[in-house]
Amino acid sequence: MAAPTPFFVISPNTVISLIGLLRGPDRTIPTPVDDWRQATVDVVIPAYNEEATIILCLDSVHRQTLKANRIVVMDDGSKDRTRAIVREYAALHSDMPIEIMSTDVSIGKTPGVKRNARELEGDVQFVLDGDTILQSPDYIEKTVQELYQGVGIASACGAVSPLRETDRHKAVRASSEVQEFYRQHPELSYLKQRGRFRWFLHGIVNIYRDFLYFYLVNFIYVGQMLFFGGIINPIGCAVAYRREYIRELFDHYEPSLGNDLTTSEDIFIGFALLQRGYRNVQVRDVYALSEEPTANRLLKQIYMWSSSFLQSCYYFPELVFSPFKVFKRSAKRREEQSSDIQNKRKIKEAYRQAFGTDYTHKYGRPMGWTILFSLIEKISFPIVILALIMLRSWEILAYTVGAEITILMLVTSILTHRHHRSDYLWKAIVATPIRYFLTLFDLVIFVAFLIDIWIIKDFKWRK
Repeated sequence: MAAPTPFFVISPNTVISLIGLLRGPDRTIPTPVDDWRQATVDVVIPAYNEEATIILCLDSVHRQTLKANRIVVMDDGSKDRTRAIVREYAALHSDMPIEIMSTDVSIGKTPGVKRNARELEGDVQFVLDGDTILQSPDYIEKTVQELYQGVGIASACGAVSPLRETDRHKAVRASSEVQEFYRQHPELSYLKQRGRFRWFLHGIVNIYRDFLYFYLVNFIYVGQMLFFGGIINPIGCAVAYRREYIRELFDHYEPSLGNDLTTSEDIFIGFALLQRGYRNVQVRDVYALSEEPTANRLLKQIYMWSSSFLQSCYYFPELVFSPFKVFKRSAKRREEQSSDIQNKRKIKEAYRQAFGTDYTHKYGRPMGWTILFSLIEKISFPIVILALIMLRSWEILAYTVGAEITILMLVTSILTHRHHRSDYLWKAIVATPIRYFLTLFDLVIFVAFLIDIWIIKDFKWRK
């Protein structure tokens, strides 16, 4: 009997990344309009109940090679002593211009980011979550530098990995001031207090997220960067924005949406920037470490991210259906080439495209291929897996999982240095069944989304 055929092992976005890697980058030499060294940077730190570890976040900002013009900690109605700890740290570091903006009750991250985009005066708004540490001392410098490689670049982020207990130990040991601070505050523990079972579950989550970040950063995002010159949206825990771009964005959508953008603001912002013809880029050689949700909160976090993607697709259908306008875009590109517009441009920028939402409505955007394929995969993959389970096609499902693990291990072997290869190979094996489970959860999220837009029709999508 012939062997069963595995379903949907290689996703369309994987194919796009492969083509991007084979194709290579656009060879246009950028001629930036502005010098990134002249840019002023405001660091905005949203925080909620971070008294035990906010010092590690602030210390990582203190060690940055590019110093911030202002550092604003947005305390979102914390019930602990986050504000008091920040004030004490600020008193010890007169060289850090730290300010605190606080609310009596939690209102979410989006209103604070919007407020600072309007009230601050820096050229760059760097948003850093309070539970995130900038591992690379040049993280802000490199992302700001990347922002100024072209006028069309609106956001830049680095690579992200899970923040572990060992990482907190290293961060504390790296600074004598931080060590002294914790000695003076023995009631604060930078280590999370968990029982053995919760510790085990959180370790599994970290393994899964570590491999996911590795695969996205080193393969999927690299391919998208090479093929389209950007990614769908920045990783929101540590991202640099052109402030004027996101200020205009908030002003445009506030009359219709207010603060209820989507359940994850960075995904909405990424889509909205693409809609205007801007790009979200990733810098591969700088790293941030972010606290991952505990196992009992993982589904909630996945729900927020996946829901935000679907919600953003709903708000920006022109991006979703861009692939169906590929012939219009090709004709437009031929028209520009025949009129020699490209050569007449004084500003040469790789992956340059026309700005404005009117252009998107008429011609779409190349990044729409990735968005459409991601949407199709998010809906069809769980349906196929569920159908195999309901039909009890265990052999086909086993071949599907096995084929995917084989492909992931092959890609991992190619992408990783030999010293880290074995580490990520076994993580690929562990991560795959978790991904299949979470894929089935995507079906629940999609049904909830349909209920929102067809039955409830009263969108309160906010992080």
